[in-house]
Amino acid sequence: MPQRNDTAIWSGLFRISAESGQTLQAQIRQAIVAAILDRQIAASMPLPSCRILAEKLGVARGTVVLAFQQLVDQGFLVARERRGHFVNPDVLATPAKPHQKAPDQANEIDWKARRQIAASDMPPPAKHENWIKSSYPFVYGQFDPALFPTAEWRECNRMALAVLEIRNWASDMVDRDDPLLIEQIQARLLPRRGIFANPDEIIVTLGAQNALYMLATLLMTKGSKVAMEDPGYPDARSIFRLAGADIQPVPVDQSGIVTSSIPNDSGFVFVTPSHHCPTMVPLSAERRQDLLARANRYNQIIIEDGYDSQLLDEAPQQALKSLDRSGRVVYVGSMSKTLAPGLRLGYIVASAGLISELRALRRFMLRHPPANNQRAVALFLSLGHHEALVRRLSSAFDERRKRLVHAISAFLPEWRSTDSAGGTSLWLEGPRGTDARGLAEAAASRSVIIEPGDRFFDRTEKPSRFMRLGISSIALQHIEPGIRELATAAGRRPAAA
Repeated sequence: MPQRNDTAIWSGLFRISAESGQTLQAQIRQAIVAAILDRQIAASMPLPSCRILAEKLGVARGTVVLAFQQLVDQGFLVARERRGHFVNPDVLATPAKPHQKAPDQANEIDWKARRQIAASDMPPPAKHENWIKSSYPFVYGQFDPALFPTAEWRECNRMALAVLEIRNWASDMVDRDDPLLIEQIQARLLPRRGIFANPDEIIVTLGAQNALYMLATLLMTKGSKVAMEDPGYPDARSIFRLAGADIQPVPVDQSGIVTSSIPNDSGFVFVTPSHHCPTMVPLSAERRQDLLARANRYNQIIIEDGYDSQLLDEAPQQALKSLDRSGRVVYVGSMSKTLAPGLRLGYIVASAGLISELRALRRFMLRHPPANNQRAVALFLSLGHHEALVRRLSSAFDERRKRLVHAISAFLPEWRSTDSAGGTSLWLEGPRGTDARGLAEAAASRSVIIEPGDRFFDRTEKPSRFMRLGISSIALQHIEPGIRELATAAGRRPAAA
């Protein structure tokens, strides 16, 4: 924490001038108030003592004492015995005032006009910043603090901080990854999906989106044709478009992507075959074979996102990559749905030639993901903690999904759900005329968070009657009352239990 005598921190906050028409005390008060309202002083940071500030400004100590006292009286500062003066937290709780531009900033650069890719024009992510404060967070992709293996994760981080371990990860690995992590991915994660790969066929990424971005940057260019599920993963669609690709929407039914509708001229096919995003249906065995055959026939590259495939399914299907004999399938995996989404750790499995090119590209982007995190995750895997966590999560989520299906049937019977084994969400279709986005706003006022489904469609007229309900972050006992509240928001009177 910064100390009061760290005067360099305050050098830019005070501009005291004898030429000003205001008293020195008033100038000090104005400078402190402006810094507080502009959020330049944190509530946890003590202001310099009156003596130190007086010496720095070249004014009498009494001038600073009077300025501080008046700011205390006005509620901007609080005085804490033997600790000094701090910003009043109540002031920081109010919205910040709009930042006033200095005169020399009037002609601000138009960065939007100078950009070469339109990242800010892509569809925004789902807004769930305060989901953890919600009573009924049916959000997707977040974790449940009650299920997080805190003790085990702390143990692995402590082990990674041992002297000998630090020597393993503290140096710059340039374009390499932690060999222990590659070994654990190879031995413990991939065989679950039927994938057996050599170390030179695996690269670590900062999550699945980073993996997709690297693939798009390396392989796609303006005019590349990418066939994608519709509805489908919106961020993948945006990533490919940022690379200049043309998206070719392909319909999805109860058996997954309709492979016969994939255009023959597609250079790439992006699929989520384990659990389709967002309907959660698995791609049928027949269509898996057809997809692979078409890729060979039309010289297509398949990008397989192992979306929601980390958990234990009752009847798990092998990944497309496990069936690939031509090297046309590129597999993207992540640990976000099991360990933690904030960890940002994923991987790509592909032919050694492609992995080598990805390593060269990654070196210029970020060199390699943080090596200390890689080592901690490698230890987590090697000690069997991840296996135990997967079993615990799979059991908990299976129970939650069944409870959710039952609650939907009881309180929202007009909504049709796609209930597939495994996965961490439920896809729902409401009756015609349903406005899921309006429902989400009404539900939020009752502390229920849902995700409208229109963002998953790549159509001019986006269907409005779909929504996705996640189960990874909501406790079992909150599911039924949450659906009751959702039914009330939808205008239904919940039936008695």
